[in-house]
Amino acid sequence: MLTSFFSKSRPITFVIVALYISVFFVIANFSEALESGFLFSLRKLGVLALLLLSVFLLNFVSKRNELTTRNAYKTILYAAFACMFLAALQNDAAILANLLVLLALRRIISLRSQRDTVQKIFDATFWIGIASIFYFWSILFLFLVYFGILVHEGYRFKNWLVPIVAFLVLFSIVTSLDLLITDSFFTFSDWFVAANFDFSLYREPVILIPLALLLALTVWASFFYLGVIQKASANTKTSLFIILLFILLSMTVAVFAPTKNSSELIFFFAPLAIIVTNYFQVSDDKWFREIILWLVLLLPFILMLFF
Repeated sequence: MLTSFFSKSRPITFVIVALYISVFFVIANFSEALESGFLFSLRKLGVLALLLLSVFLLNFVSKRNELTTRNAYKTILYAAFACMFLAALQNDAAILANLLVLLALRRIISLRSQRDTVQKIFDATFWIGIASIFYFWSILFLFLVYFGILVHEGYRFKNWLVPIVAFLVLFSIVTSLDLLITDSFFTFSDWFVAANFDFSLYREPVILIPLALLLALTVWASFFYLGVIQKASANTKTSLFIILLFILLSMTVAVFAPTKNSSELIFFFAPLAIIVTNYFQVSDDKWFREIILWLVLLLPFILMLFF
């Protein structure tokens, strides 16, 4: 059974996940690569490497911080969610920003150790700041940093000032680079991208069908996830709450995103994969889990063939 195969984290499962996501990435970018030539293909190869890195980073963060047990559900779910939306696999900036946000998430969750706190807050803010340069509305994930400070080190006033310092350092670096390269200052207008609330493309079946599935999974799995949080240890409970905030912020980013073609949903996939994985771990209904996993894995093929 498919759920049994992915119930353990083994090298072969990572190979399958990498092949799965690579096939759809190539399909999503193939026609443009043919028209654009070698340099475009080389750039896309680098973006694919970043996408695969985000899969392994998700697995590392989940296992290291006990967000899930040692299984491959989260990685195959994350890959399948991404492959449902080919526009997400075509948006280089969103893929890079998503990886940077996951790097920030790693540092935020590690605040629970209460070691090197200032460095971790600085790093998390710095990663999110860089992500916002490529995808402006990912700046909203800064709330994750402040939530991490609140629950772990909120009693120290200086910790609340670290994100401001991190942004000032990042601004100084970006402005210096801008002066060297373009002989102009980096301004707010260079950074800011206005929100867009035109959801007309969401009526297209190729977006509506997988989005409806993901929202249904979110609602269903969240009930079980809340039960997991209640039974978790104090340290793990905080980390699991951070994932809940992560998924809420991901939805907010999607709402404010300037382009509504489904690529804005990429930030949603990692926290949802963790939440659904927790449902798989606690559910006793093995046949229902099997159906869900098959549906999630086959839907990208169905969408590609019929829509």
